[in-house]
Amino acid sequence: MKTSILIIDDDDKLNRLLQAFLAGFNMEVVSATKPSVGLKLLRDRRPDLVILDLMLPEMDGFAVCREIRRLSTVPIIMLTARGDLADRIVGLELGADDYLAKPFEPRELVARIQSVLRRCRQDLRPDTIAAGRVTIDRTARTVYLDNAAIDLSTNEYDLLALLVGRPGRVFSRDDILQEMRGTDCDAFNRTVDVTISRLRQKLGDDPRYPRLIKTVWGAGYAFMEGGGDASAIDE
Repeated sequence: MKTSILIIDDDDKLNRLLQAFLAGFNMEVVSATKPSVGLKLLRDRRPDLVILDLMLPEMDGFAVCREIRRLSTVPIIMLTARGDLADRIVGLELGADDYLAKPFEPRELVARIQSVLRRCRQDLRPDTIAAGRVTIDRTARTVYLDNAAIDLSTNEYDLLALLVGRPGRVFSRDDILQEMRGTDCDAFNRTVDVTISRLRQKLGDDPRYPRLIKTVWGAGYAFMEGGGDASAIDE
């Protein structure tokens, strides 16, 4: 079965080149040069992955990424001529899964597509993870808190699934980056704390008196299965 790829990039020549190149790797590509058309294709085609340019007409790639995340958890690779670390951080914080600066080798793009899809698909198993008040449906990539679904970005979901899958274990930032190695590690390293903060906010977990995600100072983070007192984990 072919992998379905959606490209949203205003460079039509590049879109055609990538369409021809990716076809050699069993990927079926549709493209749009305008965000409005790309978002319609996203709803109609339900692609396996989106390649999103940052510099676009109508709205920039950050705004498009935000809108995609409102609609879907589809993996996103941001593709742009702007390779600044600040741009990569913003893209990842908005929910992009990886970031590749132009110019690039098409084979590197293929490797990144395969890595992101592999990382996402390894969770697509017909089972659930349950730890205390949190349940994760791996098939739907959906998280429930006290049986109510909560909306998470791809990185938020991946990080929470990592912690919940091994409750009580302390994960350092290096551990987290190793497990989430499909992302831009340099940029994501600067956003681990931000992602944790957003997870706590969405889980209603007070960082001063955490009952779900524990900060182990100087070591990393751990999930408390029982949702009990933070002192249950030694520092």
